[in-house]
Order: sequence, then structure tokens, then C-alpha cells
Amino acid sequence: MADDDLMKVKVCFIGDAGVGKTSLIKRFVLDVFDDRYIATIGTKVTKKIVDVQGSQGQAKVMMLIWDIMGQKGFRELLREAYFFGAHGAIAVCDLTNKETLEELRYWIKALTDVAGDVPIVFCGNKVDLENERVVKEEDLQELASKYKSKAFLTSAKTGQNVENAFKDLALGMSEKMRAQ
Repeated sequence: MADDDLMKVKVCFIGDAGVGKTSLIKRFVLDVFDDRYIATIGTKVTKKIVDVQGSQGQAKVMMLIWDIMGQKGFRELLREAYFFGAHGAIAVCDLTNKETLEELRYWIKALTDVAGDVPIVFCGNKVDLENERVVKEEDLQELASKYKSKAFLTSAKTGQNVENAFKDLALGMSEKMRAQ
């Protein structure tokens, strides 16, 4: 596959502050985990190239991964610029905080108002905190199915399903771009 066959895509992470968006990105891109919480200020962009195999063959996808602060007061200010040109999104909730699942509806509406109907993958993060879990897998799956999406139970700490979630989104975006 030639370099000009590389698909460049913008991926936005959505979800409330503290759900593990930055940790998931670090686990995927650098394969590291740091449990110190450091709030994201503004927006940070990282990239990683992944190979996916779909119904239309092999695709090489350069994911430009946009991480945004999740604090409520800042969402309105940055929304338009952050979501503009997005090809897909990873919607993250914290399995130990039910409210973060409910808030994903707001985030998805904000995303689709600007970017349109783009592929979304749902991550129920912090699956490793089994004893503190309050979000049921069925509830996450039900929300994902409303958007014709897949849901993954992830752990930025252990790496569980992190690669799978990103690759599933890369595949969905590449298939949609090839179909256009």
C-alpha cells in the first residue's frame, strides 16, 4: 500500500472529566498507564497508524486523536472547533459512575450537531474496578445500539479491550470513507 493510500482521520474523544479519556489514549498510543489524575487543559492531539482489514480489503489509517477537557463549563466554548471535521468518536463513560453514562447522550448530540453522523465506539472504562462498578454492561450495550455502535468494556490500567475499541473505530471510519 502506497503512502498516499494512508487514510487520515480525526477522532474525537467524548465524555465527562475523569472517565479516563486521556488514560485510554496513552494506553493505546504509548502502552503506558499512570493513575495520577491530571485534568486535560484545552485540547491535545496525538496520532497513531493502525492497519485494519474490512470488507473492502486492507486499510492503513492514521488516527489523529483529539483529547478535550471534559469539564462542563468548557464544553460549549470549544465544541465547534473540537468536533469540526471529525470522522469518528470514542464515547467514554466510567463504569463506577452512572451519571457519566447518561451524560454521553449530551456529548453525542454535541458531536453530531457539528460533525454529522459519524462512527462512534463506546467504552465503559475502569472495568478493572469490579467491586466499584455501578454501570451494567447491558445499559452500555443498549446505549451503543441506539447509535448502531459497538461497546467495549475497557481498562486503561490493564489494557483490556483498548486496542479492540480503537481498531473497531478505525475500521468503521475507513469503511464509511470508502463508501462515499
